[in-house]
Amino acid sequence: MATPVTPVAETPSQPISVLSTQPALFFANLQPILLLGTVLFSFRSLVANPVGTLLGLAPTVAIVQTLYCVICLPIAAQVEEAGRKAASRAGAGVGVGVKKKGTKTAQDPDIWAKLVPAFLSMTLTLVLSTPLLYIFTVLFGAPLMTHNAHTLLLALHLALLVTPHLYYVHGLDAQTWLRIASLQLPLDETYGLSLGALAGAWMGAVPIPLDWDREWQKWPVTVVVGMYIGAVVGKLLGGYVVKGWRIKLS
Repeated sequence: MATPVTPVAETPSQPISVLSTQPALFFANLQPILLLGTVLFSFRSLVANPVGTLLGLAPTVAIVQTLYCVICLPIAAQVEEAGRKAASRAGAGVGVGVKKKGTKTAQDPDIWAKLVPAFLSMTLTLVLSTPLLYIFTVLFGAPLMTHNAHTLLLALHLALLVTPHLYYVHGLDAQTWLRIASLQLPLDETYGLSLGALAGAWMGAVPIPLDWDREWQKWPVTVVVGMYIGAVVGKLLGGYVVKGWRIKLS
């Protein structure tokens, strides 16, 4: 008789927490101010010259997001190790422990171990996420034959808000990205930041077709503002209000 195979339990996905160091906590609180301030202080310029403004703001946003990853977030290897420990504790019937502020892991990565994944995360954001989001933006109604530069820069800013931190903390594990795409990860500030940016971009498109004849209604001003507001709201909700919740799809 064939021996029955015992299925291996999946490592449970845990919400990602910001590192407990003072620089991490400070910059995690500063990041939403920088992101929102960047687009709001540039609003008039964005209305007058969307392409030039978005192109000029992209490096600043990329730097803010890179610093957020390096200073505030655990690298993917740390997240994976924490998941394995949680799985082993759950299998042993022991409650999952929470790392207290001020404690350190056995092997905290040095700065180079954090800079390399941050660089790779930003590279993937530029060469993979931006083209994919450009395609999705067109499929969701962006102009196809005109305003190509506008749409491409919109996709770039959306990619900068959605994916670098997810690449940084989750790596390229296929199963994890399936959970991300199917809304099965527990909410935290990194996931909330991404979902908020996507939801904000979608809601930001609502004023464009309205017959108000306002200059700020032109493509893609309201979508850009919506994605930045949504990213900040999603980060705050995911990090402080509904952290650990899972989205239940009926």
